[in-house]
Amino acid sequence: MPGLARVAALADGAGFDTLWVADHLVQIDPTAPEGDHDHLEAYTTLGYLAARTERIRLGAMVSPATFRPPAVLIAAVTTLALLSEGRAWLGLGAGHHGGEAADLGLPFPADRARLDAAEDTARLARRVWSGDDRPFRGSTVRLDRPRLAPLPAHRPPILIGGAGEKRTLRMVAEYADACNVFDIPDEGRTVRRKLAVLAEHCASVARNPAEIETTLSTRLGPSETADDLARRARTAATWGIDHLVLVTSSPWTTEAIDTASAAAQQISDLPSTPWYPASG
Repeated sequence: MPGLARVAALADGAGFDTLWVADHLVQIDPTAPEGDHDHLEAYTTLGYLAARTERIRLGAMVSPATFRPPAVLIAAVTTLALLSEGRAWLGLGAGHHGGEAADLGLPFPADRARLDAAEDTARLARRVWSGDDRPFRGSTVRLDRPRLAPLPAHRPPILIGGAGEKRTLRMVAEYADACNVFDIPDEGRTVRRKLAVLAEHCASVARNPAEIETTLSTRLGPSETADDLARRARTAATWGIDHLVLVTSSPWTTEAIDTASAAAQQISDLPSTPWYPASG
């Protein structure tokens, strides 16, 4: 996939913070061009990109907790962290696309069980990466001796995607280094409410919400200019957003990367200005 490698190298050189890929086995983006069914498996793709980039961090936005046994998912991220010299993220969620699971024979239990699996996976990842191999007893998984070797020198950061106010945002407060919410066209009301709920969960577990990076998934329009994107980024910052995860309906192009890079330069005065390109 020379086009993928070229785009990754351009993003790496342009100062993007993290390159995300969607963790699906089929194309499920409803805005994708008609007839575009191509989709690569996430962690094989991330390994490929790790070998073709030097600085940019890498992750899946986000891995459904029930699609793989937790230890297998954690092993994949561990391997990516080792081979990329510490550039891996664990992006984690409960999953949402039952049709994909039914089509391909993937597990997709009820909402509560998927949330339980996501929480177990986040807890287990932190345990494994700390070198704690005592028996693990979660709601959905039990391991007699959770161990992996070698382990990365530093624990990969965990991003939990989703904005459920009762369970998902509480999991972010307890286990995650970053959250991801969606850009709803309501002038930031939903985003601000979600971040306020997250702050309440942080208070309940005696955690400083400033420790959690707030990311917003937002679509980069085909005709959007650097000025347009910079204005949107400044607005999102007033809502409490640290980083933008930029999504495109079509494959990333040199022009799209140039637009985002130019916008980032315009807002270099903001406290946080990394860009997260997402490749779906």
